[in-house]
Amino acid sequence: MASQLKVDTVTGVTTAGSIAVTGEGNSTTTNLQQGLAKAWTHFQGTSTAASVDGLNISSVDDDGTGDYGLHFTNNMGNATYCVTFGIDDDGSASVVIGQDTTNGTMTTGNFDFEAYYVNSSNNRTNYDYANHYMVITGDLA
Repeated sequence: MASQLKVDTVTGVTTAGSIAVTGEGNSTTTNLQQGLAKAWTHFQGTSTAASVDGLNISSVDDDGTGDYGLHFTNNMGNATYCVTFGIDDDGSASVVIGQDTTNGTMTTGNFDFEAYYVNSSNNRTNYDYANHYMVITGDLA
């Protein structure tokens, strides 16, 4: 017989913001909040950067070709969160594509990053790609 649980709020008993989930094989537990994405975005990087969809993202700024800033609606708890990047080049590139955070710019409220390609001569060139995808994990403030 299947069960169904319907609730509006889930709160830990011992600590309100901490819920342990038993992992596969019943051998370990994981903190539910630690495993959730705290922010994500899909935005267009051509012309003027524009958000398509997202969570906990207040704005994306366009600082030049392939140079952007991402701003959170609710700050992260520290500047050591994890950013996972993805790019859709819309068929415009046939070279190695990359994204990375700009050194020293990660703060609790935002970070800067660059999108680029590396050609066969190992030259890196910033580029405005059609679509950018990011998932941010870590602790909220």
